[in-house]
Amino acid sequence: MMTSMLLLVGLVAIVVGLVTLVLAVSAGASEVTGVARSLAIIERTVDAKEVGKADLPAYERLLLPMLTAARGFAYRLSPDGTSEKMQRRLDLAGNPSSWTAERIMAGKGAGIVVGGALGFLFGGIGVKGLLFALIGAALVFFLPDLLLYNQGIKRQDQLQRGLADALDMLTVCVEAGQGFDAALLQVARSVDGPIAGEFARVLSEVQIGKSRGEAFSSLAMRTTVPEAKNFVSALVQADRLGLPIANVLREQSSQMRLVRRQRAEEKAQKVPVKILFPMLLCIFPALFIVIIGPGAISMIETFSKI
Repeated sequence: MMTSMLLLVGLVAIVVGLVTLVLAVSAGASEVTGVARSLAIIERTVDAKEVGKADLPAYERLLLPMLTAARGFAYRLSPDGTSEKMQRRLDLAGNPSSWTAERIMAGKGAGIVVGGALGFLFGGIGVKGLLFALIGAALVFFLPDLLLYNQGIKRQDQLQRGLADALDMLTVCVEAGQGFDAALLQVARSVDGPIAGEFARVLSEVQIGKSRGEAFSSLAMRTTVPEAKNFVSALVQADRLGLPIANVLREQSSQMRLVRRQRAEEKAQKVPVKILFPMLLCIFPALFIVIIGPGAISMIETFSKI
């Protein structure tokens, strides 16, 4: 009886030892050692949750959570697809360095609180203050959209005005014997305005691996100018068909000068219509007072004596 009990205890001890040995070997095999462990330690990034709040800078402890909450609040108040529309407007505005979709949405969310607080400050606590708060929050919420839209319109207008001169220089450079990419670089360095930045971006995209057609197609997507879209379409078509770039540029340059002259004539024809209302409201009343005023005064004096 004692012998069987000792055998049973020994068998259980052997099984437990084998299980412990297997677990230790498997744990040691899964752990990275040597050079791989050193590289893993170097490449490992520390999560903000693993760091004590007291060790984080004030921006990450206080301001960043508030901006994140404000951005989420603005996204909840905005319709679906707001991020894509915001990025589209940023592309049209030239992607200003300090403007990103996340920052704009965070500013809109914080603007609601600021606008509401200012409304209550000027209107007081009550129905009037609530009305002022709603109006102020709505104005501050949509103010970034208006500023971004206005910046996009100004930039597209500048691009439209500078495209003809840039295309003339590009045509001259290509006809002088420069390669198309070198001519684009020359235009990007010599011409001022948004068109220079767009050509420089096209060259950068080509250098990182995009084809010329894809780079110019991206340029067409970042603009609303019809002349730029036609120019890009002609270049892409010529690149696909293998047509001479110089001939295409010459035709596009001639067409661009014609369009610019027609646009100037159109604006000149609009001047009389635009000046009509200021003349009727401001100039004509003053002329009537100066010309008819003395005669009216004389007539009043004459009829008063009768």
